[in-house]
Amino acid sequence: MPLIPFRSSKNRRFESLVQPHLDAMYRFAYRLAGQQQDAEDLVQDVVVKLYPRLDELEAVDRLRPWLNRVLYRQFIDQVRRKGRQGDRPLSELVAPDSHADWLDSLESDNAGPEIQLEQARLRPALDRVLATLAPDQRALLLLHDVDGWRQEDIAAVLDIPLGTVKSRLHRCRAGLRKKLQRELEPIPRGGRVGE
Repeated sequence: MPLIPFRSSKNRRFESLVQPHLDAMYRFAYRLAGQQQDAEDLVQDVVVKLYPRLDELEAVDRLRPWLNRVLYRQFIDQVRRKGRQGDRPLSELVAPDSHADWLDSLESDNAGPEIQLEQARLRPALDRVLATLAPDQRALLLLHDVDGWRQEDIAAVLDIPLGTVKSRLHRCRAGLRKKLQRELEPIPRGGRVGE
C-alpha cells in the first residue's frame, strides 16, 4: 500500500505539537465540563478544529496557554448553546475517587473529632454553594484554589487582563464566603427563630 508522505508528515507534525498537552487539556476540560464524557468530547472537538490549522499552531510561542484558551472558548460556546445546563454540583465536577482528595487537603494531619465534624458539615454546604455559581466563576475558583494555577496563566487562558482575574477571584471568593455563611447560619443575626 503506497504511503502518502505529505499526510503522514502533517499527522506527525500535528501529533508532536498537541500530544504533550493532551493530558493537561483533558484535566482542564474535566474541570470545566464536570463529566468524563463531556471532557473527552470537548478535547476531541478542539483537536478536530485545530487539525486544519497546523500552520497557525506551529507559529504559537506558548502552546499550552493558547490551547487552554481555545478549549475554554469552546466550552463557553457549548454552555451558551445549551443554556445553563452546565451547572452541576461540585460532587459531579471531580471524579468520585478524587473528590475526597482535594477536600481532604483542607484537613490538618491530626484533625480531632471537632474538626472532622465541622468539615463533614462544611462539605455538603460547599457543594451546594459552588453549584449556585456561574460556570465561569466556578471554573475560576477551581482552577486557582483547587488546581493551583497561577493568576498569570489564568489571565492568558481566559484572555483577560491580570487585574481582571484578581478582581474576579476576589469577588468570587467574597460571594462564596457570604453564600456559605448563609448556608451554614440560616438564622437571622438579630434573633432566634420563634422570638
